[in-house]
Amino acid sequence: MALSQLPFLHLAAHAFATIFTGFGVNAIFRPAHALTFFEFSPPADAVDARMVNSLMAVYGMRDIFMGLAIYAAALVGTNKSLGWTLVASSGVAFADGLVCYAYGDGQWNHWGYAPVITIVGILLLGVFDRVKRK
Repeated sequence: MALSQLPFLHLAAHAFATIFTGFGVNAIFRPAHALTFFEFSPPADAVDARMVNSLMAVYGMRDIFMGLAIYAAALVGTNKSLGWTLVASSGVAFADGLVCYAYGDGQWNHWGYAPVITIVGILLLGVFDRVKRK
């Protein structure tokens, strides 16, 4: 069996989709808690807090979209479409880590799992599948 056909890769993709979706729901309904993943503190000023909460809703919808895109690729797409969707999602996680790095700390909250998503995506792309010889 080719590496790209291993069933656990689809299970991992579903787990990533669930995690992204959960992060998104958390950001929308608990923006102050979601800020802790970036190691940011909620602003004390009410006007600033409303702005940050609005941006966290946008961030939350982005994460929900990524989760739904992964689910869609896993359920009705090809392994290659799922692989590319995971690689793209890991890019978002890496970028989130860069934002944390640029503005303080917390980058490893994102950089710790981004490579795992990348590896699963690359495996689904078939990069390490063996070529059959005649």
